[in-house]
Amino acid sequence: MNQQWRLARPPPAGWPTDGDFEWIQASAPEPGPGQCLTETLYLSLDPYQWGRRRNGAEQPGSVCHGRTVSRVLQSRHPDYQPGDYLFNTNGWQRFGLTGDGVTDFGYMHPRRLDIEAAPLSSALGVMGMLGLTAYAGMLVQSGPRPGETVVVSAASGGVGQIAGQLAKLAGARVVGIAGDPKKVAFCTQTLGFDACVSHLDPAFPEALGAACPDGVDVYFENVGGKVFEAVLPHLNVKARITLCGMIAQYGDTGGQSPRDVWLAAGSAVFSAQKVQVQPLFVGDYVASHQAEFLALMGDYLRQQKIVYLEDFRAGLEVAPTAFAEMLRGGNFGKTLVVVQDP
Repeated sequence: MNQQWRLARPPPAGWPTDGDFEWIQASAPEPGPGQCLTETLYLSLDPYQWGRRRNGAEQPGSVCHGRTVSRVLQSRHPDYQPGDYLFNTNGWQRFGLTGDGVTDFGYMHPRRLDIEAAPLSSALGVMGMLGLTAYAGMLVQSGPRPGETVVVSAASGGVGQIAGQLAKLAGARVVGIAGDPKKVAFCTQTLGFDACVSHLDPAFPEALGAACPDGVDVYFENVGGKVFEAVLPHLNVKARITLCGMIAQYGDTGGQSPRDVWLAAGSAVFSAQKVQVQPLFVGDYVASHQAEFLALMGDYLRQQKIVYLEDFRAGLEVAPTAFAEMLRGGNFGKTLVVVQDP
């Protein structure tokens, strides 16, 4: 039997609740020609998934989208054999199909994983979409230079921790923004950031200013809201912003687009300081940069120049709870559900 979480209704304003998801048990699908049946091992939970549900990309009754690491059980696909491990998009379910005619999140195509090269779970984090997102936003878009000040919000999260370390390797001075004190300490003591401040600190705006005495040259945006408002006064002339996410604004923006709200809040400063704002869509960089990213990140991991933290949650049944906690900052590192222990 297959176990699934399906979207139960068009999400209302605000954050996810139990009523947004429906637990279904159904027969496992049979692979057709050019397809294979895979068993989900790890499920990735990411903020963008809530944006998809809010904007109608997922319809009620459909299996909730999510990227996965899976093991091939049966195959009628020429490239995959039983026992192979794949990066694919099974979504929030135990069993799924990969191959011809299977609807997928098109720009991230399935690929076989080498279990000797890196831990399987890393294909959903540092060696996957999150790593490519950090790489594309920080190195390709913003291009930090030695001596510049780079600020990364949600700095201990899946994308933030990688983006900040890439900036450090480029020679920049890196300031993180996190929440819980243990996350702040992780950014400086483990990730090697030059400073990290907590957005929970009542004196957060002042603390951020003290950590950036020469202003901000690059801002990697993952949060929006009050965190973004605190960064605005410190942006230098011709600063570069990579707009990766706005997790603080995904819950409710009064019916307005989160991006429109964000742009309106910063428009005056952007104009006065000639700030370059670069929206980040990782799909734009798969064909052009994925191969070089995988090679570079693989080298960095082998040389222990980059470290990363994963937040594992046990059992597919906890996915909605873990998802809501992640959106509110209750995770610590890249959030993954262990659906089946590999």
